[in-house]
Amino acid sequence: MPANFTFKGPQLRRMRHSSQLAFSRSVCQNRIMGDDLRDIQKRVLPNGLVVITETMPHVRSVSVGIWIRTGSRREPSELNGISHFIEHMVFKGTERRTAEEIARSMDSVGGMLDAFTAKELVCFNARVLDEHLPIAFDVISDLVLRPRFAEEDIAKEKQVVLEEIKMDQDDPDYLVHEIFTQNFWRGHSLGQPILGTRETVRGFTRESLFACFRPWYAPNNTVITAAGHLDHARLVEMAEREFAGFKPAAADGADAPPRTHARITTRTKGELEQVHICLGVPSYPLAHERRFAAAILNNILGGGMSSRLFQNIREKQGLAYAVFSELSPYRDTGLLSVYAGTARETAGDVVRLVIKEFRSLRQEPVGAEELRRAKDHLKGSLMLSLESTGSRMSHLARQEMYFGRFFTLDEILASIEGVSREDVQQLAQEFFIPEQIGVTVLGNLDGFHLTRDHLAC
Repeated sequence: MPANFTFKGPQLRRMRHSSQLAFSRSVCQNRIMGDDLRDIQKRVLPNGLVVITETMPHVRSVSVGIWIRTGSRREPSELNGISHFIEHMVFKGTERRTAEEIARSMDSVGGMLDAFTAKELVCFNARVLDEHLPIAFDVISDLVLRPRFAEEDIAKEKQVVLEEIKMDQDDPDYLVHEIFTQNFWRGHSLGQPILGTRETVRGFTRESLFACFRPWYAPNNTVITAAGHLDHARLVEMAEREFAGFKPAAADGADAPPRTHARITTRTKGELEQVHICLGVPSYPLAHERRFAAAILNNILGGGMSSRLFQNIREKQGLAYAVFSELSPYRDTGLLSVYAGTARETAGDVVRLVIKEFRSLRQEPVGAEELRRAKDHLKGSLMLSLESTGSRMSHLARQEMYFGRFFTLDEILASIEGVSREDVQQLAQEFFIPEQIGVTVLGNLDGFHLTRDHLAC
């Protein structure tokens, strides 16, 4: 499963989130034809660079992405935010192009160029007509191989990122999730903000940028994926031309899995009209064998308009405009969280109703009709996403980076169908334990108080 049946929330803005196939690190090539007839091919260059394509002959566009196995999780605390800052800086100019030339290169062919930084990866991607793939690949490979990091650009971009931090601090939806995340993963780099802090951003230097860039953007930390109307061998040739001369970096030891902290945090922000609530519990890593059951549990709880939270809190009670749950899975841990925005007077009622749904899922198996609806929702979302070259390009990267193999559509659909009512209830009993529930409440609280007793489920 491309186990990112996601999911709403502010993390999505940053995304603008089994068995292994035996591939040697030498040059190799495989064609993977699933029972759903997806034409996926993979090549690994001698320096460790991975190139994966999916040919879609019925379209005229191509989406191509360069994925770096890094992110805010990899940063030391004193350099928090530097992955995101590097992502910004590569667009300021390379050895071959100025910032204006980078923009013109894509605009001149009607293409779209984008990038994002997440907790565990950075992506640079483009979408163009098939005939313009060489231009798009030349641009994004230039970004990740030859940035200038000019001193004057660093100084200006610091101000840009500092304004971005201020903007997010003014967004209560973002802020309540950020406070919650920092508390939930307290003491671990996974809890660090992707943007960094005002103090860390001000401290970035040209030397610190290059010190992180060189090992992180090495070919053995890089995956190139493309989907659309393209020829695999041609893209491999482009990748060899641009990347073959770069040496792999030394292996970097993985950090320890984070411990979770079920803290109850309230923060007053008097100018807000609403109280913003985020509750969360530990969940499974992205590649966990029970990830399908977790996805269905999330869907039933708050993953759509027919979910329990949406129907009972918004539709029946009228207590919130926005209320949903989401999964945030990582390589060795995960989080299932609930968000709601409501009035100060009804904040306690909303918390009570969320806990009521936790309790119900723990105590009683879900109904057959509700389970059927959740499965069909997930399958429909997956099938619709496969119509997009961009989604297929992303799925290829995530399956390679987290699973090391590609799942056919039939495998995924069968895994979804294999989830039982008992599986969902068992997960609810494992996840929704009062001592595991963390909560952050943000707003004009005016004496609002929340204790562990309110979280009994």
